[in-house]
Amino acid sequence: MPRFSVIVPSHGVAGRLSRALDSILAQSFGDFELIPVCDAPESTAADVARERAGRDPRVSPVYSPPSAGLAGARNAGMAAATGAYLLFLDGDDVLVPGALTALDARLTDTGGVDVLYFEYERMPWWEGEATNPAAPLLAKTPKGAFTPDRAPGLTGVQLPAWSAVHRRAFLAERDLVFPDGHFTDVGFGARVAARAERVAVLRSVVVRHMARRQGNRLNLPGAHHAELLDQTELALADAAGLGLPAERRGPLFEQLFAAVLKTATDPRRLTRGQRRAFFRRASRLYRQYRPAGFRPPGGRVGVQYRLLASGSYAGFRTLRAANRAAGGAVARVPRPRGLRTRLQYRRELRRPLDPNLVVYCAYWGRGYACNPAAVHAKARELAPHLKSVFLVERDQAHTLPGDVDHAVIGSRRYWEVLARATYLVNNANFAEGVVKRPGSVHLQTQHGTPLKTMGVDQSTYPVVAAASGSFTKLLGRVDRWDYNLSSNRHSTRAWERAYPGGYEHLEYGYPRNDVYHTATAEDVARVRRELGVPEGKTAVLYAPTHRDYESGFGAGALDLEAFCEAAGEDVVVLLRAHYFYDRGGKRERTGRIIDVTAHRSSEDVCLAADALITDYSSIMFDYANLDRPIVVYADDWDVYRETRGVYFDLMAAPPGPVARTPEELTRVFAEGTYADAESTALRAAFRERFCEFDDGRAAERVVRRVLLGEPPESLPPVIPLAERVPAPAATLVRS
Repeated sequence: MPRFSVIVPSHGVAGRLSRALDSILAQSFGDFELIPVCDAPESTAADVARERAGRDPRVSPVYSPPSAGLAGARNAGMAAATGAYLLFLDGDDVLVPGALTALDARLTDTGGVDVLYFEYERMPWWEGEATNPAAPLLAKTPKGAFTPDRAPGLTGVQLPAWSAVHRRAFLAERDLVFPDGHFTDVGFGARVAARAERVAVLRSVVVRHMARRQGNRLNLPGAHHAELLDQTELALADAAGLGLPAERRGPLFEQLFAAVLKTATDPRRLTRGQRRAFFRRASRLYRQYRPAGFRPPGGRVGVQYRLLASGSYAGFRTLRAANRAAGGAVARVPRPRGLRTRLQYRRELRRPLDPNLVVYCAYWGRGYACNPAAVHAKARELAPHLKSVFLVERDQAHTLPGDVDHAVIGSRRYWEVLARATYLVNNANFAEGVVKRPGSVHLQTQHGTPLKTMGVDQSTYPVVAAASGSFTKLLGRVDRWDYNLSSNRHSTRAWERAYPGGYEHLEYGYPRNDVYHTATAEDVARVRRELGVPEGKTAVLYAPTHRDYESGFGAGALDLEAFCEAAGEDVVVLLRAHYFYDRGGKRERTGRIIDVTAHRSSEDVCLAADALITDYSSIMFDYANLDRPIVVYADDWDVYRETRGVYFDLMAAPPGPVARTPEELTRVFAEGTYADAESTALRAAFRERFCEFDDGRAAERVVRRVLLGEPPESLPPVIPLAERVPAPAATLVRS
């Protein structure tokens, strides 16, 4: 059997799972099996795990549904384990180099023990010094293997499951598994420590615990805090049933109630209605299980213990109020401009939410577009009882369809609907001063699949970081998100890294891309007429992205008139600049070049195009849904990659031919290789990777789940890629 079984639950950490698994596989000590525990075989985390399993036979993924929680995932890993010792690792933590070698040596030195506790580093997610919370506790223990009565403070309550290795036979013989529910480490750790006969410690760091930006999920507000009392009762009843002496039950009791009091005194963890019930149950447990001779600590904490012992909730509430005042707890202050507007917004925030009001916004108010517009259109069909308001800049209000209600950004009605809406849908972010009200639901739809780095991942690229503004403010906006939309698993992993937060990923596809599977040949012909594409011509869409190291828009080194001449007389170019430049004035049509930058719908433009030329724009991921030729014009890839940063090497996995010079580009079209068999194969691999969830029903899934509250299992399943029928191109003849 292997020396170690390393069990790694992966729920909610798909974006960081690769780092955790690689830290294990890179260990110099190789006698282990690695058991990633994934939500389901068809999940983002499962993809990561399968890729590692494909190149290392020591990796054996297992599955546990999210409903089973962390306890269920760890228990599933334990059931599959065959190693002599079990090591639990969170999916966003890492093993330090040489960790398994150090653990093996210590186990050998101590002759084998039931539990080996070790130190860990707690790493701030952004910046700051690492801490070693376990070191003070472990420093007080004997040097060799010892019986637990020689270190009564080592109760298992203050050390998480990933700060110890456990002998598998010991856990199996005593039927020790993780108890269901939140705070599972508390119940498991206490029961393990109570039953262990031989224990040892390793006074060196083994795990680097990567703290999440949003903090420990167990510290967030909610009814789950009652489960801390469940685990406390489980641990205390177990200790009493085993007949542990008072010398050991005293430290266990004190450590458990230190955690209970920390929750009871924090006004953010429990609602007003939950606090009294939590206190009263804690008080009953305190009186029921207080060991003989137990003396509470001194000072203010000691007062809390005594109030708990007496059951005086009135006194405890008074003390908690004083603590809150001392801590300076303040409400968020909205910051719209102008005193009258601020006062009006505050008044509106005191009014109840409108359960049927949905507010939409796209591209910071640029108009009726992208995913928010597609969700809005589907909501009118599936949820006609909902009232919707689109937010728009004043100079773009005239571009909205006449039957779409709107509010001008900054107006009195703008702040009114933002304060009252239950649902808020955006593909960017709402203004800094918008308050996330309890009961409101924020959906972040995003507006593309990321090739370039986004969010906090931009911080290491100086040119981009300097133009990005405050990352702290960005993350404050991320904290408002309840749901974040993803069109493929690559995006899910990128968003998790770029925008760390407590939101839920919706791997539903992009609603704006539905039209690529629902449009007909007549729709394509209509759009081409509207854009002025001559009948019978091959329309090539040229859509370059923004460069952070350049100012203004230009077609770069590409001479479009020369391209048209060289590519053939049947070719016309649809020029679409990045949306940053959509207000720069209309670029008039010249010869065979049609400027479509200001056209409201990028989806219409894509439908009209028989082929796409782009550099690094995310439009390539959307256009790939149409299964039409894509050519990458990468004349400055090395500069772009170094200054902006990218998530993968586009040159190694392009959606079609790559051209580095204007001559190479025109040759690809003149010779027809842009649509040959090799290009088709590249595009097929690209579509399989990035068009995973875009099947024509994304908007329906979003509306049903977010706006109608339907359960995930009732939503339309994603149609397999091979069964989808994209809208037909107008003129292209495929090879």
